[in-house]
Amino acid sequence: MKRRPRVDVHQHLWPSSFVDALRDRSNPPRLDGWTLHLSGELPYQVDPADHSVPARAALTVRDGIDLALVSMSSALGIERLPAEESGPLLDAYHEGALALPGPFGVWAAANIEEPDPRMLRDVLAAGCVGLQIPATAVADPAGLDRCAPLLEELERAGAPLFVHPGPAAAPGAPAWWPAMVSYVGQMHTAWFGWHEFGARRFPRLRVLFAMLAGLAPLHADRMAARGGPAGVPAPGVYVETSSYGREIVATVMDRLGEDRVLLGSDRPYAAPLALGGSAGVRLRTGNPARFFSNGCERNS
Repeated sequence: MKRRPRVDVHQHLWPSSFVDALRDRSNPPRLDGWTLHLSGELPYQVDPADHSVPARAALTVRDGIDLALVSMSSALGIERLPAEESGPLLDAYHEGALALPGPFGVWAAANIEEPDPRMLRDVLAAGCVGLQIPATAVADPAGLDRCAPLLEELERAGAPLFVHPGPAAAPGAPAWWPAMVSYVGQMHTAWFGWHEFGARRFPRLRVLFAMLAGLAPLHADRMAARGGPAGVPAPGVYVETSSYGREIVATVMDRLGEDRVLLGSDRPYAAPLALGGSAGVRLRTGNPARFFSNGCERNS
């Protein structure tokens, strides 16, 4: 029996062109050497090895990953910059990421304040598998109105949407706060926002939520008790596993079904989940080819 390709749908790897573009900036988001400055967050010391292409490729092979999909990371806040600021960063990211060797594929990024569907069309044609977007952009009707030209282009192309945590300014909070509080809240809100406002509007769009949607799928009982809709998750909606362990992933699989849960790691910030048998339990994530409609195969 042919082995199903093991795809990690969520990694971050900055090509040198993108690193240079961040260093050219005087305002956040910017890199000073390898120190990352974001608005409202403590400076973060980036490990250069995390963005070494040969080192990451070797690590991906060691992890048994056949294809790792990299993204710019919406947490940087680039998608919400004025177009004249975001443009050079987006160009540098796409240029460098699309030139990465195997085993890497690429999520596109786009300005969501001044959407440019033509740019998205071009980078999808160049090989991007779909579009990553900040969770805060699809959490309410106003955000969906703003992003509609991009989401319509994705539907036309048959390409998926990846919902990722966005900027998380928390002045005075400890360094762990954005990941544990802000990101979880954003993903939770985006999950319910999409089902309430987005799923009917974009019925053919396949959507992937990072980090198990902040565990929002586990709140179905509470939602039902408070009169919420029964049709959650909507058709075409998936989650990925980044930063969660086997027990909670198994619980979400029980709730959503195996095919709704894809493997994602958020590397270099976390390692891919080990899916092998343990204590009589074997986890299998869903079929990535079904989610991508073969889009990932052309990048493998």
